[in-house]
Amino acid sequence: MIDREKEAGPSGLASALMEKGALKSDWLPAFNAVPRHLFLPDTIWPGRAGMNRQDDRVIRTEEPEVWWSAVYRDAPITTQWDDGAYTGPGKGKVPSSSNSMPTMVFSMLDALNVGPGHKVLEIGTGTGWNAALLSHRVGAENVVTVEVDEASARDARGRLKAAGFEPLTVVGDGAEGYADGAPYHRVIATCSIGSLPRQWIAQTKPGGLIVAPWGPTYGGEAVVRLAVAEDGTATGWFLGSSAFMRLRAQRTERKHVREYLKGRKWPADGRRSMTSISPDSVGDWPVMFAIGVQVPGAFPWMESYGDGSYTLWLRDTAVTSWTTVDFVPGRDEFEVYQSGPRDLWNEVVAAYLWWDEQGRPGFERFGLTVDGDSERVWLDRPDNPVPVIGGP
Repeated sequence: MIDREKEAGPSGLASALMEKGALKSDWLPAFNAVPRHLFLPDTIWPGRAGMNRQDDRVIRTEEPEVWWSAVYRDAPITTQWDDGAYTGPGKGKVPSSSNSMPTMVFSMLDALNVGPGHKVLEIGTGTGWNAALLSHRVGAENVVTVEVDEASARDARGRLKAAGFEPLTVVGDGAEGYADGAPYHRVIATCSIGSLPRQWIAQTKPGGLIVAPWGPTYGGEAVVRLAVAEDGTATGWFLGSSAFMRLRAQRTERKHVREYLKGRKWPADGRRSMTSISPDSVGDWPVMFAIGVQVPGAFPWMESYGDGSYTLWLRDTAVTSWTTVDFVPGRDEFEVYQSGPRDLWNEVVAAYLWWDEQGRPGFERFGLTVDGDSERVWLDRPDNPVPVIGGP
């Protein structure tokens, strides 16, 4: 196959996306009319396809060819760190705004099944590219886009106007949607969620669609497409893997391990055991999703060492329980220490074994139903909920 992306520019990227099946012919006019480079700032941090890692800062005036090549590669681009607090060379601590990977952009737009006359609510304006693509498709007068970061919203509004589009750009909490513009035929989120804001359902017409990246606290995330019913419920299938920044209203602060050890040296009061389940077995995105659904309120962190070994830390959001599992290459048993009321490794192993028994399902076998205060993930059919085997 020809590497189309080496033809750095819109046509090369379009060819690459069409060969991958992400860009369909009906979205090609919007792609051509809304070039990506118009919606990126001069300072960017290029990402890598399929990875949550960024390269160092690239400034357009200093490295124009590198900047252009990064823009027309099928990879995400970070445009802001630490909610704008970090602006220097290198990288900040946490990326807080980006221009998404083009494959993901057009796959989600395709899933939205949006057409002329549809009114669309977008959560997360970002750089404005997605809002511009939607505006070309349905008319800017039918697009409302909400951005929590005032500076990002201002810059995106300027880019949109310069490109000839003036959708309603709202500065506000995306979790609240935008009731003044409701009802909408379609809602799309360009940030991830761990719980679907009920306002999004309330602001969607019956029969309308919501497309959003959804993932549990533990990790693992996928795009879900939900159909809203007359009774105010929403249900639908997960479509495939994703990795988006969290909706700001749903961010969680993760305490340092010192908060769990309470000043004591590891392993503190940890209970020692051995396991034959390798930490490597529970680290891929789909199994992390399956574990996260079953083991709420817990998250992992890996501490790597130079010889290829590592410690898998598990912690709960309530700051009551922690676990370590030490991986050493070549071994078939691994040392475990667990502390607190939750035996987190036991919960993770039980969730992993359930996933294994189900045939190691990928995202496409899972679905989500949101009903009032209830939100449940199911496997293969809505009446087969994924069990919850752990929790506070």
